[in-house]
Amino acid sequence: MCGRYSVAVSVKDKNNKASKVARLLEEFQAPARYNAAPSQLLPVVTADEPEKLQLFSWGLLPNWANDRSQTNKPINARAETLLDKPSFRGLVSRRRCLVPADGFYEWRKTAAGKVPYRFLLKDEALFSFAGLWDEWTDPETGEVTESFTIITTEANGLVRPTHDRMPVILSPDAEAAWLNVTNGSNMLRDLLQPFPASEMKSYPVSALVNSTAHDAPQLTVPVAEQGNLFG
Repeated sequence: MCGRYSVAVSVKDKNNKASKVARLLEEFQAPARYNAAPSQLLPVVTADEPEKLQLFSWGLLPNWANDRSQTNKPINARAETLLDKPSFRGLVSRRRCLVPADGFYEWRKTAAGKVPYRFLLKDEALFSFAGLWDEWTDPETGEVTESFTIITTEANGLVRPTHDRMPVILSPDAEAAWLNVTNGSNMLRDLLQPFPASEMKSYPVSALVNSTAHDAPQLTVPVAEQGNLFG
């Protein structure tokens, strides 16, 4: 699964003119998030408005929900069963989105307890998760709530020792293909695959990432390099 991630634009990303998500994050002046968590408003790019960055709530509130307080708001959707579940099948054909990120966290079980690890690309560049979104309208007030879920797939060789699932990471070419809602199920099977482990890296980070009360750049630093960063 994917329950925490980070998204911040670096100098390297700003200089990468080919990165669409970096350009949109910069234009929108989206605040950096180093410990993004469910229920928070986080940046997405939808197939409907591919040149606009929007802030949606993480945790899908489907349009058919009875009320906003519905407890089942999936933060993840399994790639293998997207077309089997009514709650996701309709969204695949019309409401796809990109979820900008620069890394995600998973917790590895050890003899000393669970240790948080950060997973990112080897060049530490921004990328996008494949996502789905929906909007729910309050029948009494007309207020619209827009929300999203991140698609997951089986873990690659790098992630597997920590967790058996990982978010679907899209290459720049795959981003455009994912946002093209005319691409059918055969194309989707090719897109929603584990990202190559050879193009990623990971390292343990501070246990402070366990709490959403902490949201600082130091959370993304390898624990071996942190020293007294948090005072």
